[in-house]
Amino acid sequence: MTGGVGYSLAVIGVVSLCTIILRAFPFLVFGGRKELPALVRRLGDVLPASIMAVLVVYCFRNVDLQEAGHFLPSLIAGLLVAALHRWKKNILLSIGVGTICYMVLVQAVFV
Repeated sequence: MTGGVGYSLAVIGVVSLCTIILRAFPFLVFGGRKELPALVRRLGDVLPASIMAVLVVYCFRNVDLQEAGHFLPSLIAGLLVAALHRWKKNILLSIGVGTICYMVLVQAVFV
């Protein structure tokens, strides 16, 4: 893709403007209200767990259950993430350790 410096600066400008608008949108819509609408509160309660469920399904969608070497690394790393998160309640720690565990298993153990 060629376009030079001007093109790159224009892309950065548009992306920056979109980011600023999206971050300001909730403040513009809800203003200085102390109380959020019931629907927004409900979405705040329900969406995090729903998004995590979708991500779990997405991560395990291509797991081949025919051979242990194909599904065991995913299963072990997934169980480790769940157990570590239940214990420490730290998302970054859980995901980081789970990723490292999975990569070690597929690169060194289940070769």
